[in-house]
Amino acid sequence: MPIIKSAKKRVKVTQKASAKNLRSKRSLRSSVRSLKTAITGGNAKSISEKQRKVQSEIDKAVKKNLMHKHKAARKKTQLSKQVKNSVKKTDVKKPVAKKPAAKKVTKK
Repeated sequence: MPIIKSAKKRVKVTQKASAKNLRSKRSLRSSVRSLKTAITGGNAKSISEKQRKVQSEIDKAVKKNLMHKHKAARKKTQLSKQVKNSVKKTDVKKPVAKKPAAKKVTKK
């Protein structure tokens, strides 16, 4: 245990900050987990809403120095790719446009 008064204060401040950071990281992980379950579920509207929420939380984590900005960019890219692939799978097949018939050439 520290003896000096300022060192004792640093221990208290560090413990409070650690608890706060832990809560923030936990909420970030839970929101990422909920996005991934929504991706497997399939509802496109809820997926986009959750993706927006997750990206916002990732940005907040960077702002609070809980996550490095490059890691955050990588996470957001990975999640958006997963969302994009899931949306492609759930889309209904679009009818293929038929090519116009070739014009008949008439000989004179």
